[in-house]
Amino acid sequence: MNRAERLTIAVTGAALFMVVLDNLIVASTLPAIQRSLGASLGSLEWVLNAYILAFAVLMLTAAALGERYGRRRVFTAGVVLFTVSSAAGALAPNAGTLIAARAIEGIGGAVIMPLTLTMMTAAFPAERRGAALGIWSAISGFGVALGPVAGGLLTDALSWHWIFWVNVPIGIAVALAGPRVLAEGRGTFERLDLTGVVLVSGGLLGVVYATVRGPAEGWTSASTLLAYAAGTVLLAGFLRWEHRSAHPMMPLRLFRSSAFSSANVANFLLAFAMFAGFLMLIQFLSHARGEGPLSVGLHTLWWTAMPMVVAPYAGRLGRRVAPAAIAAAGLLLVATGMLALALLATPGVTLAELAPAMVAIGVGIGLVIPNIAAAALAAVPPADIGKASGILSTSRQVGSVAGVSVGLAIFQATSGAGAGGVSDGVSAVLIVAAVAALAGALVAGVRWTWPVRAEAAVA
Repeated sequence: MNRAERLTIAVTGAALFMVVLDNLIVASTLPAIQRSLGASLGSLEWVLNAYILAFAVLMLTAAALGERYGRRRVFTAGVVLFTVSSAAGALAPNAGTLIAARAIEGIGGAVIMPLTLTMMTAAFPAERRGAALGIWSAISGFGVALGPVAGGLLTDALSWHWIFWVNVPIGIAVALAGPRVLAEGRGTFERLDLTGVVLVSGGLLGVVYATVRGPAEGWTSASTLLAYAAGTVLLAGFLRWEHRSAHPMMPLRLFRSSAFSSANVANFLLAFAMFAGFLMLIQFLSHARGEGPLSVGLHTLWWTAMPMVVAPYAGRLGRRVAPAAIAAAGLLLVATGMLALALLATPGVTLAELAPAMVAIGVGIGLVIPNIAAAALAAVPPADIGKASGILSTSRQVGSVAGVSVGLAIFQATSGAGAGGVSDGVSAVLIVAAVAALAGALVAGVRWTWPVRAEAAVA
């Protein structure tokens, strides 16, 4: 690995770590935020969803901005926005301000994440891009693993505000280093698809809003049905617009490849299962077992540390075996682990009894992520790697939003009073997460014809 490759990994990896850390560092401290701000469960849901939704709907636009105006320049702007909004979140005096700061933070994350994948992949020659994807996945895994523990440590030792302050020094360092060490790169110069942005943003917002408000307003209430209808119409309009647009933000021609389509479907289902399941694990440990933030973070390491360990080796294994076979096996492990947690989630269960199921989930995630990314990028021409990275990241984030929204809706509908009631709600959501992961395994399983050597296809 030469100096340029090492510097690219260091800078883009630090930014990726910061963004990924922010997903679960917040999820693990939601009970502390709820107590401090007096927020409702619905408000807490939007603390997560404001970030993830902004992330999801703007990621394709961010990737297009990088291709048009320069990846390094847009990446640096995203880091600055993420850093400033993190500071705003730390200073938030109420739930509404925190939600607004998280939405802006999500915009910054939407800029950063796809560009880290694009720039890291572009920094390596074609025959070594599989290694770059493995490194990218390992950094993501490290951020996921450290998030709950860091959140618990900071909350117990200081306060929940420090889960946002921790981003500030990292962001400043990356913003200063990026223009000095990263090579500039551009793709095809195209007009921005602003109509597409408005349609997909409005559509996703309508569907997520209806899902979030459904338990309180009623699933058949006029407001819920109207929001679902508006979201569906706008998403249908988005697909029609993208089909006709000369400069689409999401080129539908890429989905002519069944490998690319299947990779994105499996990616969505994995994210759905991960976020629904992990959020329920936090609820179970915090409310059914009464554990504090640090204890919750340490206990979830059985889940969150495994992808960091497994992902680099999974990337290599995927280059020797059909990537879809590895992804299918990983999703099957996730489904098995989720089902086991659902059956074990009772107030009297011990950590030793929960640990094997969490390990299975973590190992499964580590097997899936690098092979899904490799398969998706291998299925598109080199000129489309930037947009393909954005689409893949978007399918993951939309799956995360759906997992949080649907998971909490099911939890609110099925949970009862006391530790036993919490356990009942958690088990119901974990069963749904297991079904989603199993569906992802079936999708990946029928795609064993994905390229065996992803870097050869990219070349």
